[in-house]
Amino acid sequence: MSVIEPVKGKRGRKAAADAAPSSVQVLDRSLKLLAIIADNDGSALSELADQTGLAPSTIHRLLTSLQNHGMVAHDPETGDWTIGVEAFAIGNAFLRFRKLGTISRRFLKRLMEECGETANIGIEDDGDVVFISQVESHAPMRAFYRPGRRGPIHASGIGKAILSTWSDAEIGRTVGGKQLAHFTDHTLDTLPALLKNIQEIRSRGWSIDDEEHTLGMRCIAAPIFNEHGEAIAGMSISGPAVRLPKEKLIVLGPVIRDAADELTRAMGGKRPEEL
Repeated sequence: MSVIEPVKGKRGRKAAADAAPSSVQVLDRSLKLLAIIADNDGSALSELADQTGLAPSTIHRLLTSLQNHGMVAHDPETGDWTIGVEAFAIGNAFLRFRKLGTISRRFLKRLMEECGETANIGIEDDGDVVFISQVESHAPMRAFYRPGRRGPIHASGIGKAILSTWSDAEIGRTVGGKQLAHFTDHTLDTLPALLKNIQEIRSRGWSIDDEEHTLGMRCIAAPIFNEHGEAIAGMSISGPAVRLPKEKLIVLGPVIRDAADELTRAMGGKRPEEL
């Protein structure tokens, strides 16, 4: 018995070790499904199979488990899978933690009414901008950014507003090691061009996305700071270039900056020069 028991113990430990990667794979696949579903208004099982390369039976099993936890919902009439209420609750927990979700709404609404354009809040995450809140303009032609959507930091008003609070060295470490995507002829897709624009943003306190990501669309943004004077987000307005000519950008820039400063104070934050 003294010879057999250690062998059983080893087999037991090996089985447990083998189970761990399998569990991680299930979690990884489930999170990828959630991300795909979140990017769409509704996803059919066949579409999810095409996008993931997984067997429909595997996807259905994962979705059923997610549905049991309220993370996804299924529409029996259309057959589509959508994000569930529990996923919404978890997302809102992040906004509560940052205080942006509850505090910023009235500032966004007032900014939209004052400027007549869609007002946005976004944060920086892993070298991207993530839009987390928005109040849409009433105009028939308007900008729209789905909450949770990621955007390139170098071709975004909010992204450049946040970058303007970083040192050139920090900017270089974040964007210098990767190729900056080219979207339009206005895109600042080299580090020297971006840094030159950042210097202008620092001097005036607000940034412009001058059709740098999408032709025909402009954006004005300013940073939002925490109690340590660190930029934790940016506030912007965005709309068609025909309604935001360059002479109007000069007028609205200080308005956006003042609104961002008000939100900063409402959250207990301070601009770096106030520390």
